[in-house]
Amino acid sequence: MEHRRPDRIDPKYGAKSQATLEQLKSLAWLLDNSIRLPGGFRIGVEALLGLIPVVGDTLGVLLSSYIVTQAAKLGVPRRVLLRMILNIAIEGVVGLVPGLGDIFDAAWKANQRNVNLLLRQVEQPGETRRASGWFVGLAMLLLIVLTVLLLIGSVLFINWAWDASVGPV
Repeated sequence: MEHRRPDRIDPKYGAKSQATLEQLKSLAWLLDNSIRLPGGFRIGVEALLGLIPVVGDTLGVLLSSYIVTQAAKLGVPRRVLLRMILNIAIEGVVGLVPGLGDIFDAAWKANQRNVNLLLRQVEQPGETRRASGWFVGLAMLLLIVLTVLLLIGSVLFINWAWDASVGPV
């Protein structure tokens, strides 16, 4: 995910937003792409922080939240902000899984995704709002399905554990 300078900024955002966009692009690069690995793959400081159990992932989510906060100050619509928050939540939740979470964090790059969303919003507000609406709707549906599956799995596990501890009657 490569950054570019917006060709035209929607007048709603004004010229002052250009400095904020540049700052956020730099932060996203630092968090997601600043370290080059052998083979050309890039990770960022956030992937290294994720190696510290719980604390590192929490700190990563807090750093990522700064981008969303600045986007809100620029006046980005709620749908787009919600999509940005979901990107961070996905990275944060999966990041809690030891090993797999660290690999996912290095590949998902929520900060880059969010800055790219912000840049698209500044250039093409209508298209970004519509696309974000679909993303948010789909993400919410998947979240509901996942919650139901986890609930069913938990009930089945509790029944199995209860039967195993009581033994045959």
